[in-house]
Formats: sequence, C-alpha cells, structure tokens
Amino acid sequence: MKRKFLFLIAASLLLISSFLRADEGMWIPLLIEKYNIKIMQEKGFRLTAEDIYSVNRACMKDAIVIFGGGCTGELISPEGLLITNHHCGYGMIQRHSTLENDYLTNGFWAMDRSQELPNEGLTVTFLRRMEDVTAEVLKGVSDDIPETERDKIISQNIAAIRKKAEAEGTGFSIQIRPFFMGNQYFLFMNETFRDVRLVGAPPSSIGKFGGETDNWVWPRHTGDFSLFRIYADKNNKPAEYSKDNVPYKPVYYFPISLKGVKEGDFTMVFGYPGSTNQYVPSYHIDMVRNYINPKMIEIRTHKIEIMEKAMAADRLVRLQYASNKSGLANSWKRWIGENQGIDRLEVIARKKAYEERFTNWVNGDRERIQKYGNILPAYKELYDHLRIYQLVNSYTSEVLNGAAAFGISRRINTLSEMVRGNTEQRIIDEMRNNLLRVTGAIFRDYNMKVDMDIFVVVMDLYGKNMPSEWQSPGYKKVYAMCKGDFRTLAGRIYQTSPFTDEARFTAFIKNFSKKSLKVLDQDVFFILGKDFNEFIANNVREELSSLNNRLQQLNRIYMKAQMEFEKDKVFYPDANSTLRVAYGQVQGYFSRDAVYFTHYTTLKGIIEKDNPEIYDYDVPQKLRDLYRTRDFGRYTQNGEVPVCFVANNHTTGGNSGSPVINAEGHLIGINFDRAWEGVASDMAFNPEQSRNISLDIRYALFIIDKFAGAGYLLKEMTIIE
Repeated sequence: MKRKFLFLIAASLLLISSFLRADEGMWIPLLIEKYNIKIMQEKGFRLTAEDIYSVNRACMKDAIVIFGGGCTGELISPEGLLITNHHCGYGMIQRHSTLENDYLTNGFWAMDRSQELPNEGLTVTFLRRMEDVTAEVLKGVSDDIPETERDKIISQNIAAIRKKAEAEGTGFSIQIRPFFMGNQYFLFMNETFRDVRLVGAPPSSIGKFGGETDNWVWPRHTGDFSLFRIYADKNNKPAEYSKDNVPYKPVYYFPISLKGVKEGDFTMVFGYPGSTNQYVPSYHIDMVRNYINPKMIEIRTHKIEIMEKAMAADRLVRLQYASNKSGLANSWKRWIGENQGIDRLEVIARKKAYEERFTNWVNGDRERIQKYGNILPAYKELYDHLRIYQLVNSYTSEVLNGAAAFGISRRINTLSEMVRGNTEQRIIDEMRNNLLRVTGAIFRDYNMKVDMDIFVVVMDLYGKNMPSEWQSPGYKKVYAMCKGDFRTLAGRIYQTSPFTDEARFTAFIKNFSKKSLKVLDQDVFFILGKDFNEFIANNVREELSSLNNRLQQLNRIYMKAQMEFEKDKVFYPDANSTLRVAYGQVQGYFSRDAVYFTHYTTLKGIIEKDNPEIYDYDVPQKLRDLYRTRDFGRYTQNGEVPVCFVANNHTTGGNSGSPVINAEGHLIGINFDRAWEGVASDMAFNPEQSRNISLDIRYALFIIDKFAGAGYLLKEMTIIE
C-alpha cells in the first residue's frame, strides 16, 4: 500500500510538472498584445494587454517604479504608499539607524505621516510611455558601412529623436535603449520623484530572517519588505524634499488579495530586471565559469569572513558593516550558484552543440557564409584576448573597493591637485571645507581593525592571483619594501596614515598645504590607490574598451543571425533595466533526486528554525508570542500564516521588489529572490528548476498589523478578502 501511495504521489507530481510548463522570457509590455496575451489568458490571466500597459488609460505600469536605481517597487494606496523589499530599503534603514535608534535591529514604523523619514538621494521613477523607434534610429544604416560610421549615424539619429521628444514639453526624461544587441531600439519617457520617505520596516530578524545562510535558497521564510511613501508638490508633480510636499496621488495602485495561492495559479511579475545573457556564445560562459567567477568568489569569501567575525563580536560593527556585507554576499553567493548551475546543466556543452547546428546552417548557403561564417571563430579569438583584461579590471576594482582606506585616500585627489597646481586659495578653502563637512559620513561605517584585516588579505590575494606582468609597479615596490609581509606593514600604516582615522583625517585636511604633499607621496594607501588606477588607465582600460566595442559588434551580428536561424521562434530581449513582464504559474520543484519542494512556506517553519544562538535565526519574542497564541487575524490559509511561495516566472537582479500579480491583477506577493538551483537562468533558463521566490503579501500585512501595530496603514489600501 505504501509503495502504491508513493507511486501515485510521484505520478501526480509528474503530471503537474508536465502541465505547468515554465514560461521563459522577460517580455516588453508594449508588445504583450502582439506576442503574449493569448498564452497568458490560456494560463488563466483574466485581464487584457491594455490592463498591463496603456498610454490611453490608467494601467498596471502606472503603479510600478524603479526604486533607487537597482530595485522595483509598487504603489499600494491612493496616498503614494509604496512597498518594496527590505533589502532594497536596507541602505536607507541603516542610514537612519544609530545605537540609540537601532532600526535595523528593532524595525521602524511611522505611526503618523509626521514620523515618516526623508531619504536624501533616494528616487523612484515611473515609465510614462514607451515607443519603438528602431526605424528612426537605424535610418541610413546598412550592413556594409564601417562600424565607426554606423555609430556616428546612430548617435545623430538618437540625438534628433531625443530633441523631438523633448520638444513635446512633457518634462519627462528621455531614454533611448538598444534591444537584441542593437538590432532594435525603444524610446522611454520617464518621470522621477525625489521626495521618498521611509514609512515602515520590520526588524532584520524578520526582514532578513535566514540572512546569507538562506540567501538564494528555497524553502525560505524571509519577511523581505519595507514601506515608503512618495511625496509631490501641491500639483502632484516631482519636487525636492520639502515639509510642504504632500503624498503623491497615483493614477493607479494595486489592490491586494488575501485569497492566497495554490499550485498552478497564474502569476505575473512586472518589474525592472537588470541584466541577462541568454544569447551569448559558449566562449563567454567559459570565461565567466572558469576564469572570472572562481577568482572573484575567493576574494569575496575572505572579505565576508572578516566582516562576519567582527560583526558577531561587536554590535556597532554589525551596524556599520551590515549593508556592505549584505551587498558583497549577494553577488558572492550568486556566483557560486551560477557556477554550479552551469556545471549541472552542462550549459557550455549545450551552447557548443547549438553552435555546431548554427554552423551547419550557415554553411548551407553561400550568402550566409559570407555574412555569418566568421562569427564563431572571431568570438574565439576575441575571448582568448579578453579574458585577462576582464580579470585584471574586475580584480583590481575588487581590491580597491576592499579596504576603505583606499577610497578615503581618493577623496583627497582633487584637493592635492589644486595645491600642486597653485589654484586660487579661495577655491582650495572651499574644497577643504567640503571635505570637512562629509568627514563624519566618510568614517561612519568604518572600523580600523576590520579595514586592516581586509587590506592584508586583498594585498596577499592580488599578489597570488595576478600574473606578475599584470601587477601594478606600485604594488611590486610596496611588496618588495615589506618583503610580502602585509600584516606587519598594515600594523604600522594604520597607526599613522591620515586615511585610517577620523581625527587624523580631519587634522590633515584642516592643515593641508604644500608640505602635506610630501605626506601623500609617502602614504601607502595614496600611492597604491593612485598606482592601481593609473595602471588600469594606461594598460587595461583602452584595450578593454576596444575589445568590448568589438564584442558588441559581434553580439549584434550573432543575435541577428540567431533570429534568422530560428525564424519561427519568438525571441525576447535580454534584460537591460527596462520594464518587463514575466508570467508563469505557482509551482514547486525537485531540488535533486528524491527531494521535492512544495510551493509555499508558513510561520510554522520560522518557529521551527528559531535559534537564539544563531543571529540569522533569532526570532523576535513578539512573533513567537503571536504564534503561540495563534493570533493570526485574517492572514491565514489552512490555519497557518503563509510566508513565501515559489513560481516559475523568469526573473533576475533588479526584479527585487517587483509585484507578483494574480489572474485578476491583484497583488499577491513581492518578488525578492531566486532558488539556488536555477540561478544560472541569466544564461540558461531551466524550466525544471528556475523558480522566483516571493513574499506572500499576507505575511507582510500580518507583520504590519499584528506585529508592528501599524494597522492604520491597511486602511488606505484596497484589500480583497
């Protein structure tokens, strides 16, 4: 009986898997009517393409923003209330946090609008209109003109299109972006708001529950959300921060559904995916997998370990380095998963097999041989040359961005050049005062011991991983001077350099003169920072730029060739931080042999993970109490509070914070991650395991209402029971 039961489970899962085929693609909203709406409706979508994108009436696109330049956010009330991920708002939450008001640890909730916190530099951007301008951009361009002439014509055409669009007088900013590697172009009219205030954020023990341990992993139990409000002037137009500004009145905002999700439900992710490489040759993936990622993983591993050790021992250090470490770890873990996915899916071998079929097609026609016969050999030659330049550039940047003392030393470059060049004293004084004004901010998230440990490890790794002929002259001199003993060197220079201590830096700037130039010329951080940058500028940047320009040309031709090779296929463009639609269905998956993950998690799983001895799993006492008393309110499914769910929508970085929308156009979740097994989907989508991870909106409302006691916010939302 038991065997028969297990067989039936396996058979039903197989049936579900065959029915719920993942829909690969990040689709252009303007073209949904042409390419996708019928398929979407067959999968359960009950609205129209105009409900998604329209310039004639309010629609979903009017409720979606680029949040801060790297995430997505969505409006959930007529009063400009916006929800995005906790990790998207993390930098702002950290900036407002102090030891006295530790919002990272304790959370923050504005109990009325007067308590909402402004965020200097934070913006949100709406897409107001997009238009296919391919014909205008490529006017006068043909396949037989030189590349420089092509670029010149395109630049002139884009300038003319921009001028015409700006003449409409909308006040919107104009972007013209290439798609399909430069085979298609779209114009975007955007509106940016600059007064965006923090409304609420759960404590990190909810918003980052599981920490880096659970990052990129399913099952997941992270309450990854934060709330902001957009403010505008009295005419509902963008304005700089002012106490006189009022909440923005959107033309559209998302209703919120409490109906929940079940296996097979239609889902749509609408947001701003950052970058993918679906159509690159095998040589690119080989470079990433075997040449770049391993070196970058190694150096990040050491930096993260240093930060984690210090953060575990000191609460102030944890506050100082929380955002920095989180940013480092996110890419670090993705690179690891990417490499594993490339290996597991045999992506390089599959690409080579595709290239063999492509070559056979090319060789079947004389005209195709002339147009495309040299593409793959040209790629091989280029990548053989590109690899080292890409590595040196990326690795040197990682070193310079490792120890903060390098970055602090760069702050003085302009002042030192002014003094060397005998600039007018009034201008020098102004520059000096500017530096003094930001000194506190420069050193706010700095700890000397942490920085010193990072300096030692990045110097050691640079010497180990950079071939001698690609090491900077300054590094070689410093290495010789200290005989490779960077630990002893660091112990000395961190006690004397003006760039490793706030008081020394302040005194150095206040008294900066020509005599100070001698100090700079002997300072290891200033010498190395300048030398690394000059080495890249003189030996890497120009050739790397030339190689990348050549690569763009090959990519454009190869993309066009692939579209001819598979003429019956509907292609979607790679992500490029423009608004896209991805659709699919709620669906669990097999992680590995005999291990099947269901599509959702609950608060019960949070309590099961609870461990006060481990920072990432220390559940707040109030959340424990809510679970113990079963005080769940209306936010339950089958007696439990749902927390997260997975679906097979095609997403990537930049989709963080994107709305997850059901068949009726209601908000059911907030996208925040991808499952580890499918992280290589930026280069090879795997329908069996590519899953986007989303916060169930009911958990967000449960935290706002029951945990934070900020239920007043729910009154401005439209909630559908």
